[in-house]
Amino acid sequence: MTRKNGEAGRSTIRDVAARAGVSASTVSRVLAGDYPVSAATRTRVLRAVREMDYVADAHAKAVAGVGTPTLAFVLEDITGPSFAHMAHGVEREAARLGHLSLVCSTDGDVRRELEFIEMMRAQRAAAVILVGGAADTPEYRERTRRIADSLASAGSRLVLCGRPPLGPGAPVTVIEYDNEGGAHALAAHVLAQGHRRVLFLGGKPDHTTAMGRERGYLAAHRARGLEPDPALLLHGDFTRDSGHRLMREALARKLEFTAIVAATDMVAAGALTALHEAGLDVPGEVSLAGYDDIPFARDLHPALTTVHVPYEELGRLAVRTALGHGAESADEHLLLGTHVVVRDSVAAHSGH
Repeated sequence: MTRKNGEAGRSTIRDVAARAGVSASTVSRVLAGDYPVSAATRTRVLRAVREMDYVADAHAKAVAGVGTPTLAFVLEDITGPSFAHMAHGVEREAARLGHLSLVCSTDGDVRRELEFIEMMRAQRAAAVILVGGAADTPEYRERTRRIADSLASAGSRLVLCGRPPLGPGAPVTVIEYDNEGGAHALAAHVLAQGHRRVLFLGGKPDHTTAMGRERGYLAAHRARGLEPDPALLLHGDFTRDSGHRLMREALARKLEFTAIVAATDMVAAGALTALHEAGLDVPGEVSLAGYDDIPFARDLHPALTTVHVPYEELGRLAVRTALGHGAESADEHLLLGTHVVVRDSVAAHSGH
C-alpha cells in the first residue's frame, strides 16, 4: 500500500530507495538532477517517488534542491555535549533564516565525510559546516581546499569551525574560538593558587584542538618561568573514559601533583570519579579544572572550574556568515573569545 505524506509512517528516502531497488544516495542524486545516473535508474527512482508521494514532502524538496534551502553540519560525534550545543546553534539560526539543516556524524571516517559533502554539493546546499579539530597535515589542507573550491563552484560555501585554516585565497570561512588562550588563562589561574606540579590530561597529540590546549598549558607555565615535568603530560582523547583511565594511570604510577588540568569537562568528569574512587578529596587534596563549560560542569561535586566556550554562538555565527557570502568570496577568519569560569574544584595550595 502506498504511504502518503501526513499519515503515520511517512515515507522516507530509504523507502523510496527500497521500492526502486537502489541506494538512498542514488535517490538523492536523481532528485538533485545534476549527477550522472542511467536513464533506467532515473525512471525507476522517479516512479517510486511518485508512487510514494515523496517529493511532496518539504524535507525531500529541500534535499532535491528546490523549496527550502539546505545547510549541512558535519561533525565527528554528535553525542559530544559541546558539539551538540553547536549543532543546536546551527539548527536554530538556520530555522530563523528559513533554511533546513542536515546533520552528518562521521565517526572520524574521512571517506564518509567526503561522500556526504559531495552529496551536499550535488544537492546545491547553501553551505557545508565542518566542525571539530583535525590533524593539520598537507593532505588535510589539499583535500579541504579541493572541497572548498568544489562547493564554491556549485554556489555553496565551506565553513570550518574549530578546524585548521587553509591559507590565503581559499573560498572558505574559518570560525574559531580562542582555544589556546583559554587553556593559558585556565592554567594561569591554577598556578596563581600556588600549584607547581600540575598534571595535564590531554587529547590526541596530532589533534589541533588538543594541541592548542596543551600549548596554552605550557605557555602559562613558561610565562612564570616554570618548565613542566614531561611526566605530567598524559595523552588520550576527549572522553570521560579517557579521563578515568589516565587518572588511574597517574595514581598507579604515583606521579606527584597537586592539581589537574583536563583537556575537556568530560575528561575532568572521568578524572573526578577516579579521584573519588581513590579516596582523594577535591579540592582539599587535589584541585581539578576542565575545559568547555558544558552544562553538567556546574552539577559535579565539587562544581567544576573550567573554560567557557560559546559553542551555540559559534554555530549561529557559522550559519550567518556562510549565508552572507557568494561563491566568489575569499577566505575570512573570525575568532570568538573564551573565559575562565571559577567554581569550587580549584583551591589554594600552600606548598611550593
